[in-house]
Amino acid sequence: MATNNLSGTPTTTVVRDLRKFDKETGNIYESLAIISKRANQISAQMKEELHNKLSDFTNDSDTLEEVFENREQIEISSYYERLPKPTLIAVEEFLNGKIYHRNPIKENRNAL
Repeated sequence: MATNNLSGTPTTTVVRDLRKFDKETGNIYESLAIISKRANQISAQMKEELHNKLSDFTNDSDTLEEVFENREQIEISSYYERLPKPTLIAVEEFLNGKIYHRNPIKENRNAL
């Protein structure tokens, strides 16, 4: 996941108009399910990125020197803490039309 394209995403709670959520799907609950699934994907990607970056710092010995040497680790962790939450990213993507989704049940009904 490219974390550099998150500049327009708010980092705090934003009041939203619920009518914007059901424009694309016609059902607010379906829209929220799509956003939820995308937020889970984003969360998993961010977690994997963080673990990959922090795996470079793993050390079996616990010493006092280690506390002072892990400034980079602390900086990486704090960077990820400052990022917008996955749900906010997913909502922005959904409202901007950046999420591809389909409902096979609706497609089957239309085909009949």
